[in-house]
Amino acid sequence: MPGSFKAEAIVIKRTNLGEADRLVTVFSKDRGKLTLIAKGIRRLTSRKKGHLELFNQVRLQIAKGKNLDLITEAETINNFSRLRGNLNRVRIAYLLLELVDKLTAENQEHQEVYVLLGETLSQLNGHSASNNLIADFEAQLLTRLGFGLPPRPDRASLEAHILTITEKPLNSKKLK
Repeated sequence: MPGSFKAEAIVIKRTNLGEADRLVTVFSKDRGKLTLIAKGIRRLTSRKKGHLELFNQVRLQIAKGKNLDLITEAETINNFSRLRGNLNRVRIAYLLLELVDKLTAENQEHQEVYVLLGETLSQLNGHSASNNLIADFEAQLLTRLGFGLPPRPDRASLEAHILTITEKPLNSKKLK
């Protein structure tokens, strides 16, 4: 299909659009962060509905659009189902997704960030996560994106460094 491409990605953000559509932000293996339209996804009969949930690792077929590209097909690779059953794991997963969303630009390939996010979600899905998981993720993400680390890379200074970069607090920090 001309004007279309496939992507393996992790769903990092969703925003309702109109009556039945949704803007879906994904972080893809080969193209980095993409904001896409999922037409009709909020209808009960949508075949894409369950695939484009937060945290899901998906295989997408994407058609080029005028302003934003359109998701034409979606298939779940991994839905990280065990992490969804634990509120603390969900809170941590939201933080990971928000960090990737806030610290990356659209259409900038960062395969190493995709791998880092996938591996960290898998760890979170497999067993209980400690604060080290979050600090390790933050430090690796900052390093891989070229932001560098604060002089003392402890949890508090990492958070302060991220706040300096993003210039506003993370919403996921409000979740307790």
